[in-house]
Amino acid sequence: MARNALVFLNIPVTDLDRSMTFFKGLGFAFNPQFTDENAACMVLSDKGFVMLLSEARFKDFARRPLADLRTTTSALFCVSAESRHDVDHVVDTALTTGGKPAAEPQDYGFMYGRSFYDPDGHHWEVMWMDPAHVQPQA
Repeated sequence: MARNALVFLNIPVTDLDRSMTFFKGLGFAFNPQFTDENAACMVLSDKGFVMLLSEARFKDFARRPLADLRTTTSALFCVSAESRHDVDHVVDTALTTGGKPAAEPQDYGFMYGRSFYDPDGHHWEVMWMDPAHVQPQA
């Protein structure tokens, strides 16, 4: 596999317009080339994307029943922020625009994170790590 592979996470949503409005409010952009009435391509970075898929469209790809996100967790999605302030801003915005708290903040000094559930119940983590603590990989 290519080291610089593109990553596309696909998640089901019950109301695509509501989800797009929620994530736009958090500062995410969408690629209109891959967005229609059944799917929206949320841009995380030049290599990372989240495909918000209507449940009907998601079921076209999934072979198992969808998880009930009111009672189960299917994954934890973690995105980085540029600063501790940005972590707080994103999560505070999420919590005032339809998200729900997922866990207590985690503060390790060199790393700080908070989390929320989006309107569909997906668990999102937002974290900042001091760049001085990240070791370059060979």
